Order: sequence, then C-alpha cells, then structure tokens
Amino acid sequence: MEVVVGGNKRARRSYGFDEVALVPGPLVIDARDVDVSWMLGGRRIEIPILAAALDGAVNPDLATAMSRLGGLAVLNLDGIQSRYEDAEAVLQSIADAPPEGIIAFIQRLYAEAPVRADLIARRVRQMKEAGGVVAVSAAPHSAQKAAEAAVEAGTDFFFIQSTVGSVRFESSQIPEFPVAEFCKNAPIPVIVGNTVGYQATMELMEAGAAGVLVGVGPGQICTSRKVLGIGVPQITATADCAAARDDYQARTGRYVPIITDGGIRNGGDIAKAIAAGADAVMLGSTIAAAKEAPSPGFSWGMATSSADLPRGTRIKVGVSGSLEEILFGPAHRDDGTMNLVGALKLSMGSLGARNLREMQQAEMQVAPAIGSEGKSLQRSQGVG
Repeated sequence: MEVVVGGNKRARRSYGFDEVALVPGPLVIDARDVDVSWMLGGRRIEIPILAAALDGAVNPDLATAMSRLGGLAVLNLDGIQSRYEDAEAVLQSIADAPPEGIIAFIQRLYAEAPVRADLIARRVRQMKEAGGVVAVSAAPHSAQKAAEAAVEAGTDFFFIQSTVGSVRFESSQIPEFPVAEFCKNAPIPVIVGNTVGYQATMELMEAGAAGVLVGVGPGQICTSRKVLGIGVPQITATADCAAARDDYQARTGRYVPIITDGGIRNGGDIAKAIAAGADAVMLGSTIAAAKEAPSPGFSWGMATSSADLPRGTRIKVGVSGSLEEILFGPAHRDDGTMNLVGALKLSMGSLGARNLREMQQAEMQVAPAIGSEGKSLQRSQGVG
C-alpha cells in the first residue's frame, strides 16, 4: 500500500513485529512432533537460531556451546577476539566501564590493536578442537585476509557483513568488493548481508551467496536508523527477501536460505519472522544475556567502534540464564525470552505447521493491537 507523504513523495507502508499476528487454523500439531531443522550450505542445523557476531555475545566457548545445542554462533573476526591475546580481560573492561565516554573507550580499544591473522587461526582451531561447527564474520574491507587465515584453520562458514550489503558498490576512493568472485573461490559457504529488499537479495543470490542476512538497523545495539535514517521494519523486509529467494529457486533450482537478523526480542518474534518467510533468525542481545556470554550483562554493536561515525552503542542486557535455558528452557521468566525453541515449536504446532517451510505459509494479519489488547494491567504492573 502506498501513501502520499506530501507533494509528489509517496511512501510504501511496511510492518514490524508488533504490527502483525499469526492466525491459527483448523489443524493443531503436538509441538513435540514439529521439526525446526534447516539447511545452510548443505549442512543440517537442528535449530533455526544463530548467535550474532557481536563481541559481547560470542567467544569461542559460547560458539562451541551453541553448536553443541544444535545452533550456530558467528565469531566476529574484526573484533576483540582477533585483536587481543587476553580477549576476555578486554571484554570485561568494556563491561566495567562507566556509561560516560563509553563510545570513545570502545573506539580506542579497537584502534589500539590491529587484527592479527595468528589470533584468527587460533580462535578457529580452538572451536574446531572442541568439536564445534565454526562460523566467522568479517566486513568486506577485511574479508579477504580474514578468510585466508580462517579457512586454512578449518572454519565451516564465512559471513560477510556490512550495514548494507550489495553486489554493486561505487567509489572513487576504494575498489569494489568482488562478492561473486569471493563466493566462487571460497571453499566453504559464504553468507552475505545485510539487506532488506528484493532486488539486492536476488543479486546476492545470483552472485553465489549461500545465505542472505536480512535487517538494517533493527537490533537493540544498533543506531544506524537514527544516525543514517535507513532501514525497513523486519516483517516487510523478510517477506520481500523471501520473495526473491522463492523466485530465484523457481528459476535456478537452488534454494538460498534467508536469515532475519536483528530486532527479535522473544519467541513470538521468532515465530513471526519464520512466518514472514525466514529460514532462521540471528539473535544478538538475547544471546549476550546468557551466563556464558563473554561480556557479562552487556552488548554493543559491530559498528560501535567505527572511528569516524559510530552506528552502535553499549547496552545493559543483564543475565537471564544459561544458554541452554534461553534456547530450550526451563524458562523462569514470562516474557518469552527463554525457551525460545519451545516457544517456536508450540507456535508452529498451534498453527498446524509441521516444519519451517509450512510455517512460512502461515496466515498473517495486520494487527497493531495484538500486543496491547487486554493487557492494561500487565503494562501498569510491569509484568508479562
């Protein structure tokens, strides 16, 4: 639906998680019989949840634990783990720092120590030796060098992430990053992001991406929407990118999963993301709230350390429970932030969806009152 903003400027109506609801049908399935597994780069992954490449959320130990629990965690190769020998001490210093001047403090820590290939290799080997499935991430400007060290050490997946990911890039100062060439030459699956639209997603798939990350600015630690004024609410972004995936598969026979990255707060949001067309979701702040997270109770954005224009901030997420409790329960909170897999399965069963592909066909309604209808006492008492 288009609306006239003013004059000749028109705008398309888009939707976020709080504006839609999923509609139960005539069939209900036992949640224990629901299959939430998915495929990425030819590998079966048991749960459709990835831990985001945030320094406050993922270190080698958490990544190994996430893999053991059936998910996938992505280690940031532009971050603290690949810059400092004693990364945990540096991460603790960020958690302990006062709010005043925190951005400058983070900028300084990242600027003072360059990324080291030997540390990249060490972190990857640490995860491999512990039996984990290894996924790592780097920005386009550092991807080539980071990939050389990571692939040689045995990483399984390589993510290329930037504020806006695209095959086409124009600059008078730096060369275009060769996405298609990188994907073609990489001996492992390459997942690229982030994007929010049909055409960009289609072009990334045509370039050989094994997966596409969807979301510009929705995360709790990201300030891109405020700083740059860009982004699309995640339900609409996911649905548009899923349409590109389906059209690409119909034309080529190759299925490229899309991963909704950011803005997801609870089990209901995960269910809505899958229903909008996602194959999996990526969580940051929720994982940073795990007892095993490397920066106790805090998280910050990948672009927080940008030297000239930070597009992220540090937030306090607290500690909600163990990683296993967050993913599988038992939940001891009533806000949907624990036992996320159980919530997804129960939602799917309630909607009659046996697997993720069937969940993607669930009926959805525009329902801005879904979160507030009948909940005035919960709001006034700060519960639920």
